[in-house]
Amino acid sequence: MDFSLSPEQEELRGAIGRICAGFGDDYWLARDRDGRFPAELHQAMAEGGWLGICMPEALGGAGLGILEAAIMMREISESGGGMTGASAVHMNIFGLNPVVVFGTEEQKRRMLPPLIAGRERACFAVTEPNTGLDTTQLRTRAVRQGERYVVHGQKVWISTAQVAEKVLLLARTTPLEAVRRKTEGLSLFYTTLDRSKVAVREIEKMGRKAVDSNELFFDGLEIPLEDRIGEEGRGFEYILHGMNPERILIAAEAIGLGHAALKRATHYAKERHVFGRPIGQNQAIQHPLAENWMELEAAWMMVMKAASRYDAGLSCGAEANAAKYLSAEAGFKACQQAVMTHGGFGYAREYHVERYLREVMIPRIAPVSPQLVLCFIAEKVLGLPKSY
Repeated sequence: MDFSLSPEQEELRGAIGRICAGFGDDYWLARDRDGRFPAELHQAMAEGGWLGICMPEALGGAGLGILEAAIMMREISESGGGMTGASAVHMNIFGLNPVVVFGTEEQKRRMLPPLIAGRERACFAVTEPNTGLDTTQLRTRAVRQGERYVVHGQKVWISTAQVAEKVLLLARTTPLEAVRRKTEGLSLFYTTLDRSKVAVREIEKMGRKAVDSNELFFDGLEIPLEDRIGEEGRGFEYILHGMNPERILIAAEAIGLGHAALKRATHYAKERHVFGRPIGQNQAIQHPLAENWMELEAAWMMVMKAASRYDAGLSCGAEANAAKYLSAEAGFKACQQAVMTHGGFGYAREYHVERYLREVMIPRIAPVSPQLVLCFIAEKVLGLPKSY
């Protein structure tokens, strides 16, 4: 079993690294301050042909796998872009997977090329204020009226809605009390985000200021029938095809951010002298950093396993969830240790590690909490009774 990257994957990593080299620490510090969307990185990735890394070649994509996408997202994050850089392109990788898998040929030709070329951006509208991770309880309604659906409801924590032209929306088309199973009656749509019918309100948050998070209020949004993906009522089933890739990519991004933090902490430990010696000569500094490296590398092995299984068409729910959990925890510990290694300067924005620590909270929280990952592993892998 070979755990090294293939020559083609190394070439991919190098190509992404060369793009990211044009966006240094000053760029990301400025975006953290002014909150402007990193459109330049998004466009550079589009020009390089990487926004469609997992999309079909016939539509302008690269036709590669989730493993290659994970390599790319780790590289973006590790370059110093962190979750801000990764989130600027993240939706392109996994979000439209239901269209690739379940869309008609006409929908694929209409919907995917503008996204791949960077002419359109999309947001992913599933989560609601009162349902959290219990997706089957969604209350946003899409009522069919002839050849269109009319949508009313609310979504929350919707990334990039301030800049998106399109929205991938999961809404209830059959009332919950009228379905046999609670997973039925939800439908998936990919349509224009008509701001005359959708109010978008940004949520101020502790990190990733440049990639917005929002509340969406739908008040009569009209969706043409041809923008429904697949059959009515099977949206929950379709959306599951994007969940494991999302967990894998978030994991890769957390590892990249952890390595960025570790690199900065290691450099500082070599250069910072106290009591006539570099602080990195002290085991109290060395040992936590060495532990960070081991944990990050171990988590990366799980990411590679999960991605490889997904690309091979094998079940990967346990591996994808484990990768997300392990990577988020390892990334968080590395970012926290980087701040502590810098001491007081770790609290200063110009040293960047405080931004890393703020941003690494995202993969710990989203898209699924660490506690629910543990519940999933306990139930699905260990065979223990469901606890919730």
